[in-house]
This record gives sequence, C-alpha cells and structure tokens, in this order.
Amino acid sequence: MAGRERVVRMSVEQPLWRALTAYRLLTMLYAVGLFGFAHRSFPHPAVAAGYLAVLAVWTLATLPKVAGAAGCTRRFLGADLTVALVGILLTPFADSAARIAAGGPTLPTIWTAGSVLAFALKGGWRWACVASTFVAAANIAVHHGDPTRDTLHNVLLVWVASVAIGYVVEVARASEATLARALEIEAATRERERLARDIHDGVLQVLAMVQRRGAELGGEAAEIGRMAGEQEVALRTLVSSGLLPPSRVSSDGSRGALVDTVEVDEDPAGAAELDLRSLLAPYAGSRVSLAEPGAPVVLPARAAGELAAAVAAALDNVRRHAGEGARAWILVEDWGDEVVVTVRDDGPGIPPGRLDQAAGEGRLGVAQSIRGRLRDLGGTAELVSVPGQGCEVELKVPRNGAGR
Repeated sequence: MAGRERVVRMSVEQPLWRALTAYRLLTMLYAVGLFGFAHRSFPHPAVAAGYLAVLAVWTLATLPKVAGAAGCTRRFLGADLTVALVGILLTPFADSAARIAAGGPTLPTIWTAGSVLAFALKGGWRWACVASTFVAAANIAVHHGDPTRDTLHNVLLVWVASVAIGYVVEVARASEATLARALEIEAATRERERLARDIHDGVLQVLAMVQRRGAELGGEAAEIGRMAGEQEVALRTLVSSGLLPPSRVSSDGSRGALVDTVEVDEDPAGAAELDLRSLLAPYAGSRVSLAEPGAPVVLPARAAGELAAAVAAALDNVRRHAGEGARAWILVEDWGDEVVVTVRDDGPGIPPGRLDQAAGEGRLGVAQSIRGRLRDLGGTAELVSVPGQGCEVELKVPRNGAGR
C-alpha cells in the first residue's frame, strides 16, 4: 500500500519573531538598567520608575504574543505602540529639560524600535512606515519641534530599518508561498506517477488479456478484443506521456515572486494558449501512432484547435478510403517559428486526378476541412500520394500568424 504524500511547509519568518522576542526582553533590561545608573539625575524619578515598572510587566506578559504572527493582532500592536508612545511623551515629566535638549534618551530608549519592528513583521513595510512615523512625531514633540541631530539620526534609523525589514518579510512570505506551492505540485506529480504505475500493472494488463482472448475466440468477442486493444493503446499513451492541459500561473509583481494560483484549465475553449499534444493524444490508438516532442507544443487556442481538426479530417479520410485495417502515423514537429504535423498512412494511395474529381463533385473534404483550415491560419497543407504506397499530409502553421 502506497504511503501518503505529505507537504511540510517551513516558516521562513519564524526566526525573525524569535529574534524580536529576544530583542524586546534585552532592550527592556537595558532601559531599566540605564535608569538605575542615572536615576539620581532625574528630577522626578518616581514617574520614570513607575513607567519602567509597567514596561517590564508588559514586556514579560506579552512575550508569548510576539512569538509568532498569530498572536500579534492589530489590537495588540496598537496597545504595544501606545505603551512606547506614552513612555516617550512622559520623558519631559521625569527628566530635566537640559538633559532632553542635550539629546538624552527617552524613558523606553531603544525598546521603542521593537514595537515598530512588530508592525514590520506583521504587516510589511507599509505598517512599519505608519508605526515609525508615529514614533518620529512623538520624539519631535518631546523636543518641542527642535530635535537634536542625534535624535533625528535615531528616528531616521528606526524608520529606514523597519521599512527595510518589512519589505524583506514580504519577500520572504512570497518565497515561502512559492516553495509551498512547488512542494504541493511535486507531491501531486508523485501521486500521479504512482497511479500511472498501478494502471500499468492492472488495467492495461487486463485490456491486453481481453484483446488476446477476443482474437482467439473470434466473432463478437474479436470485436470486443479489438476495442479493448484500442483502449489499451490509448490509455498506455496517456499514462506514458502524462499529458495535461497547460497550467496557468499568475504572478503579481508588486508582491514579489508569489504564485497566486496553479490550476489546470478544464475549459480549453477559454484558454489563451494550448499544448497541441494534449489535443492530438486522443487520436492515438491501435492503428494510429503518435510521435511528439518531449516539450509542450504551445499554440494559440484557435490555431491549436483548427490544426487538431485538420488532423482529424485527415484520419477520417484514412478510415474512409484506406479501409478499417489501414495504419496511420502522426508526427508532430516544433521548428520554433512554425509547427509541422504530418499524417501518413499505408493505404492504397490516391489515384491521380481524384482530388480534382472530388472537388468537381462537390466533395470538399480535403479542400475545406484540411487546406481551408490551414489557409485561414496562414499555413499550408501539402498532400503527397503514390498509388499503392499510401498518402502523406503535411500541415504547417507559422507561429507568428497562427491565430489570425
């Protein structure tokens, strides 16, 4: 019994949250320690001590909140920023005006940057820009609109660093989403390969056995065996090639290399481009062989559909005029600037003048169903036939005009 595929999604931003947790704890200790060394120079040390006590309790109580993005809700981030802004605005009530004018630190000191970084990690550079702007306004207000050079440098540093980290987080999330989607596609591919092996080992063998037994029994059983043989070849072709309609990957450049959706188009008529191989694969059977490139042969949807219809018309002519027992071969070639599809059979061929005679009789299968389709696409349809040696139809469609 095959094991289940499991996709493990790794969080590239989780280490940043751990670093933020450590930063908030260390900067809280730094703020308390800095006040402990300089508390005698504070005119109102009780105000500073009360605020720092609240800051210490808040920091320790909210460590689980900043351990991940889930805990950092908008309400929490707003409250956290409020604690930082209150500490900045309380500084003039605790410290002397001379120390503040000389560029002395605010009560929360560099702990404030941790609050801004939480905004950056949660909402990206836009949220970081808003939070750092509030912090800058509070610092300028403390200095009565005339901040020192050091204060401006510190404010600008926090603003630039938080915006940069927010942008990096957005890119990291985009990369994580891309990686997760790639892992999901890989798991789906492995599951499809496993199913293909099961089909090959079970269904295909049963169909082959039905074909052999039907041929041995004869009569109606022979017809059933023939149909089983055709289904076996068609299913074997599908399993071995793994053809699927082209995937559509949408990307938003403003959010980085983020894969929004990867889906299989179940409505080829609405697709902009199609892989020609997926349209020709159903024609393969016990008497029709399909040879194709290993890479997708992408054409505009209309051109691919018309080219496939021309191939179907050519195969229909083989069945009608070469007999049910005739074999046919389809060869698909991608020459870069044009796509060439060749349909060849081993029938008796077309007698000289037969096509002109058929056109005169109003039978325009080759003239309209094949040549007419290719002409509308800007391509050509060449028919070569030698009596007794079969017929060959070469269909050419230029890429620069396929879809006119």
